[in-house]
Order: sequence, then structure tokens, then C-alpha cells
Amino acid sequence: MVSYSTPPGYQRRSPIRRPKLAAYKLLIIDELGFVPLSKTGAELLFEMISQRYERGATLITSNLPFDEWTETLGSERLTGALLDRITHHVNILEMNGDSYRLAQSRARKAG
Repeated sequence: MVSYSTPPGYQRRSPIRRPKLAAYKLLIIDELGFVPLSKTGAELLFEMISQRYERGATLITSNLPFDEWTETLGSERLTGALLDRITHHVNILEMNGDSYRLAQSRARKAG
């Protein structure tokens, strides 16, 4: 999403030409934190979440606890502001356990 949303030569204050992600009723961001974001990518993510704030549903999946998001986003200040917005009206579902993909792989090898 961030790569798709970042036009060549993007600068923070330049007009952004990308689909209106803020307009969708539901936006799903899967595996946030799997790959660290560049400074520009983190700023774009914050911008998009801010535009959607209290306007549309956003579902975010991550294997990281909130206290590790700074490593992905690169800035404590930006991470704090982002978490403030996404945790304001939220239902957090924590799922702990073994990876079902790993379990399926082991079952195939054993069987």
C-alpha cells in the first residue's frame, strides 16, 4: 500500500496522487510491522490513518505488540500519534498461539 501510494519524487508537502483510500468503508492493513517502513512510508501511513479517523473502519493485523511499533515506524512521536488515533475507537483481538501454517506444514511432512 505504501509503495503503491508513493509517487516518484514524493515530498511531504507535495500533492499526493493516489486512490482515495480514506473513502473506502473498510480498509484492511495486513501484517503491519512485518517490513519496516521508510520515513516517507510511515508518514504516508499516518496521513492515511488520520484522513480515515472517525470516517471509516480500518482493520489492522500485526504480530507486534504496540510497544514495538516504533521500530517499524521509526519515530516515537509518529508512533504515539498513530496509536492515539487507531486505539481511540477500537476492539483489540489478541490471538496467541502457534502458527497454523507451520502446523499444516509439519502435518504434511509427517503424513
